[in-house]
Amino acid sequence: MQSRAQTLFRSGLRRYNRLMTQKLYYEPAGFTSALPGALPLGGSRTTRFTTAICCRRSASGVEREILSAEELPSEVKAALTKPRPDLAGVSMTRPSIMGIVNVTPDSFSDGGDRFDSGRAVADGLAMWSAGADFIDVGGESTRPGSEPPTLEEELRRVVPVVKGLASQGVRVSVDTRRAAVMAEAASAGAAIINDISALTSEPEALSVAAESGLPVILMHMRGEPRTMQVAPRYDDVVLDVYDYLAQRIEACQEAGIALSRLCVDPGVGFGKTAAHNVELVARLAVFHGLGCPLLLGVSRKSFIGKFSQGESPKDRVAGTLAVTLAGVLRGAQIHRVHDVQEALQALALWRAVEDAGMERPAPATPRAEDE
Repeated sequence: MQSRAQTLFRSGLRRYNRLMTQKLYYEPAGFTSALPGALPLGGSRTTRFTTAICCRRSASGVEREILSAEELPSEVKAALTKPRPDLAGVSMTRPSIMGIVNVTPDSFSDGGDRFDSGRAVADGLAMWSAGADFIDVGGESTRPGSEPPTLEEELRRVVPVVKGLASQGVRVSVDTRRAAVMAEAASAGAAIINDISALTSEPEALSVAAESGLPVILMHMRGEPRTMQVAPRYDDVVLDVYDYLAQRIEACQEAGIALSRLCVDPGVGFGKTAAHNVELVARLAVFHGLGCPLLLGVSRKSFIGKFSQGESPKDRVAGTLAVTLAGVLRGAQIHRVHDVQEALQALALWRAVEDAGMERPAPATPRAEDE
């Protein structure tokens, strides 16, 4: 029979081992623009947070504890609050808009609308003139169940549009998971590489991206477009995606891509259920712990219709704006959208309201006789 001392020792050892195998995540919460003591989220000029949820993950599950912002460890506080470097010359201290130009015949939301390269360039220029900060050009439909085009076909679709826009001074990102397309687009004037596979689809992608010197957007996707929506499962969708992106950041740094060149995208709609998608948005702020800018792409996606009235993609603009502003509140720096003018209008009103809140005087400290 074990003595009480032995029992306590074994209990303490089990607790120690559990603590040693725990992984910590910090999820900012209590978003505000004006409360005293609130900390800037990801270096934002307007979005601040007052509390954070400390998630302790181990083999037995996830335990959560609410901390005030001031209770956070110094290194965590620094990672969550430090200003992010500019991305391709765009300040990450305010929300920015990335307009989508799909040069494809079969994209889920606008398939065929811009399959002609001349139309694609014209529409990209219109988005840029309206105020978009980036124009994202892609030649592969990544809707669920889709098959990729040949390399030659993707190059034929993408490179002329990138060249046509870049020659007019447009800040272009190229949406591709192929190393050869990355290289050709960079030569044609692309300013950013945006890869839905986080540089994992081809062995050469890491080295090509590193050698390009361009910023890189790393997105999470479970599987590939053809199979990604076949019963996606996670232990904890937010923390699983976080771990994957952390691993990809580490791989990029080892390949010579500095953290200052990286941006992350949790991949809403890519290998996730509708419930996974809204949870990712609700807990989006945890990804600021990765230390780089955060992109959110929810535009016209199917989960919007599932939580509404089953609207078709082009009738999901209002839902897109609602979820986009939820992402703005959680500090996402880049918002990838089809409907640029509508997104800019929503963002302008959000800024006006937040700025008005910040201009209010701080609450007065009560006098002793008032207490």
